[in-house]
Amino acid sequence: MTTSGISGLKSQITMIQSDATALVNSAKSDFPSETSAITSSVDALKSSVADLASSPSVTQIATVTKDAASVVSSVKSFTDASSSKCS
Repeated sequence: MTTSGISGLKSQITMIQSDATALVNSAKSDFPSETSAITSSVDALKSSVADLASSPSVTQIATVTKDAASVVSSVKSFTDASSSKCS
């Protein structure tokens, strides 16, 4: 991973966190478990991305990958829950 790739990833996580915060704020009363999972997973991803060195180790990349998958999973759970409630 290049330094520009890492800085791009770090700027993307800021946008992801902003979007996730807006989603959580608008839906947390109706979907408290799902929105809590989104917050936790995005926080973990932000932390693992922030910890990336300019030449990240395989372990660091694996952690970011795992945390990104967790965000996807939590958003999918929210989508499933909200679509069943809103349909």
